[in-house]
Amino acid sequence: MKKNVGSLLALYPMPVTVIGAMNENAPTWTLVAHVGIIGHDRVLISLAAPHFINRVIKKTKKLSVNLVSREMLPQTDIAGSVSGAKEDKSGLFAYETGENGAPVIKEAPLTMECTVADIYNTEGFESFICTIDATYVEETCLDEKGKPDYRVLKPVLFQFPTYEYLETGDVIGKCLSFKEESK
Repeated sequence: MKKNVGSLLALYPMPVTVIGAMNENAPTWTLVAHVGIIGHDRVLISLAAPHFINRVIKKTKKLSVNLVSREMLPQTDIAGSVSGAKEDKSGLFAYETGENGAPVIKEAPLTMECTVADIYNTEGFESFICTIDATYVEETCLDEKGKPDYRVLKPVLFQFPTYEYLETGDVIGKCLSFKEESK
């Protein structure tokens, strides 16, 4: 029997990302786990409206979405707990500038460079709807077809409301392979 637990946001776990944007000549970073896919050509990055990085993104219209590996967690925690308005976070990660001008974290196993196409506002949040300009993947994290291999990449996941980090797990089957079992 299921119990109604109220209007609970329960689509977790989500991938942990560090969003980067160029603040003049230096990057600024923030931890974000409210990311989503809204089509095969768009992603959504949802940030609390008061975040310092929001102003930077609105000004430049460019950002990077960097998947987080286990090794990146110490810097990632800092990126999520310190405001860019109060502290310079440009030195948290080694980076290079991507093709569209967004900062790309060198250590991130996968980074998407994005351009803001639209902003959707809800109470207390600004959601940046972005096109994907380029995707950079560590060569060791590519499969034989040149696509990201998430079994190797192992992005960190975030679970709310417990505020815990999780690792991706084992493959349990191929998509659409279970339909034969249900017959």
